[in-house]
Amino acid sequence: MRDEFRAEFRAELQAVSQLLVEMAEGVRGALRQATRALLTADRRAAEAVIEGDAEIDECYRQVEERVCEVLARQAPVASDLRAMITALHVAADLERMGDLANHVAKTALRRHPSPAVPAELRPVFTDMAAIADRMAEKIASVLAHPDADIAAELDSDDDAMDDLHRGLFGVLLGADWPYGVETAIDATLLGRFYERFADHAVNSGEHVVYLITGEPV
Repeated sequence: MRDEFRAEFRAELQAVSQLLVEMAEGVRGALRQATRALLTADRRAAEAVIEGDAEIDECYRQVEERVCEVLARQAPVASDLRAMITALHVAADLERMGDLANHVAKTALRRHPSPAVPAELRPVFTDMAAIADRMAEKIASVLAHPDADIAAELDSDDDAMDDLHRGLFGVLLGADWPYGVETAIDATLLGRFYERFADHAVNSGEHVVYLITGEPV
């Protein structure tokens, strides 16, 4: 009977892990599309991100449902319980990352047919998007193949994102900013969306490190 329960638990854990990988790949793709919409005024890309957010939310709902069922039915302890709780935390961070990509897409759509950011700021957002993409790729990787070292790299990636975020504020607050208040507000919010995306990726990485090592970061 015990072996049967263990086999059932492993199957449920594998299903949850697969859902998390799908979420991570989904939010990575969403931010890629949202960035394209942002920088090139691609209406279809923005609309695809907004429509696709429901799929990420559905994955989140499924993770919650499966984890709650396992907790109720099998009452896992020790490392098994840690795996279930970690899954809930990571799913919540990934869902929020999807929301942030959605916010970027909505900003792009609101400004259509013009690009949502002026030409002078596009290199900054291109670099922020590249870092966010790299972080989302690492999250998907460590969820599929747990690796504490790769998960820990996310913290230094986030430092690079923070540097870009500070640099963006330097431009927006400069005396020679020529685009007015509304564009500055949009750029400020967009910078925050990318910065928070990275923060949630770091959170996910820390949860994976905790899952592997048993030590909180």
